[in-house]
Amino acid sequence: MDFDLTEEQRMFRQTVREFAKTEIAPHVEELDRAGEFPYEIQEKMADLGIFGLPFPEEYGGTGADLVTYALSVEEISRVSASLGITISAHTSLGALLVYLNGTEEQKQEWLVPMAQGKMLGAFGLTEPEAGSDAGATKTTAALDGDEWVINGTKCFITNSGTRISKMVTITAVTGDRAGKKEISNIIVPHGTPGFTVSPPYRKMGWHISDTHELSFNDCRVPADNLLGDRGAGLKTFLKVLDCGRIGVAALSVGLAQACLDEAVKYAKQRQQFGQPIGKFEAISFRCADMLVEVELARLMTLKAAWLYDREEPYSKEASMAKLFASETAMRAASAAVQIHGGYGYIEDYPVCRYFRDAKILEIGEGTSEVQRLILARNLGL
Repeated sequence: MDFDLTEEQRMFRQTVREFAKTEIAPHVEELDRAGEFPYEIQEKMADLGIFGLPFPEEYGGTGADLVTYALSVEEISRVSASLGITISAHTSLGALLVYLNGTEEQKQEWLVPMAQGKMLGAFGLTEPEAGSDAGATKTTAALDGDEWVINGTKCFITNSGTRISKMVTITAVTGDRAGKKEISNIIVPHGTPGFTVSPPYRKMGWHISDTHELSFNDCRVPADNLLGDRGAGLKTFLKVLDCGRIGVAALSVGLAQACLDEAVKYAKQRQQFGQPIGKFEAISFRCADMLVEVELARLMTLKAAWLYDREEPYSKEASMAKLFASETAMRAASAAVQIHGGYGYIEDYPVCRYFRDAKILEIGEGTSEVQRLILARNLGL
């Protein structure tokens, strides 16, 4: 077994790490307080090729593998989880769905600018009554001549309301097959009459990530906006969700690593009872446990990405990585705040932001409960 990265993977990881330290870190606290999407940073990430890593050069991408993508998401998330989810939702969901299922015309129109970072990808799956139970989708799309007429609501949709958000791919019920819902994927361009983007949510964390509710009221799009085969929506979006879980796992590893970094730094500086608090086993052992969990989460995440690159089954490993890494991030954030004591509750210290950003990782891209359900089924239970 070879656990070493290639020279190209190491070099790009270092490039992204330096970019995050110099271009994001100096501004992240101010951006988080303002809650504004960082267009200038996004443009610089686009120039670096981050938004098109796993896509072929012919479609505007860089032709990298998913391991490189996971490493990049980790490094960005080590500084800003908000930007980590911006990349993950864009690549693993919005753009990947078009790449895997789009026609050549759809790829040229939508994938190319997304891979170039000129357009953000968004995927509308979740609804007020259809989250973990994706099959409970109520948004409908009825074929009327050569147009789909869409009605319904999507919620918690990332990347859906920026000035470079030009489209969203949604799941919708397009018919009935043997008493079961026929769910399809449809591209809805921004500006289409009947398509409304609500004001951004006020969120606990991910303050500079763009998140909105979307509503469709007799929204008409061409029949050619069907993405993939009619009725194959459930199968295709479950496939991209597997890849999305690798993205969120990488994000979680980056955030957990940041928590460990800050906890260790503070434990070396903070003096109590005449010595640094890191000299007390209650603190040093806690940091040691964080170190173990972060490394294990990283290895599981990279294994899932490696399997994807080898075109081997990876769904189980993606769920394992997402489950363990997200819960590791939450535990690491809680431990980092505890180690900081009262200062951990003060916004001047980054661990306060890390804690706010961590909880959603156990919810998005399939809750921890859903991941355990998937893994239990893999065991035949």
